[in-house]
Amino acid sequence: MPSIAHSHRPPWPRVMRAAFIGLLAAATVAAGFARHSNASDDSLYRGLGGKDSIVKVIDVAMTKWLTDPRILDEFDNINIERLKSRISDQICQIAGGPCQYSGRDMYASHKGLHLNQAKFNALAEDLQLAMDELDIPFRTQNRLMALLAAMQRDVVTR
Repeated sequence: MPSIAHSHRPPWPRVMRAAFIGLLAAATVAAGFARHSNASDDSLYRGLGGKDSIVKVIDVAMTKWLTDPRILDEFDNINIERLKSRISDQICQIAGGPCQYSGRDMYASHKGLHLNQAKFNALAEDLQLAMDELDIPFRTQNRLMALLAAMQRDVVTR
């Protein structure tokens, strides 16, 4: 017959295990809700003015990129209309809009181009100038630029 000391376990391990499982379940639900909320947050997309406005921003930015002596050579032998469409779709998508970007990932797209930080910065500066020109609010510009900045390490390869 087992002794009382061995047959009687304190209830706290079971209570702690239940509490842990409950917290884990709550965290999982909260994380899922956060992912769903972020996926359906289109406030940046709306702040940019929607798809038509994003296309205008990229049109103006492309004009700047193609005349900017710091980066214009990077656009040699490129289908400009296709590039504008892809960039517009990508910005629309990352801003929470209904678009689907169908291009390659940023690393694959820029691999072998040997872009440096100065060229990345020039492109970003021209994009901001385009948004200024089209009266995109500064706070909205910053939100977009923060998302695009995350791509820097895949674009800058030199």
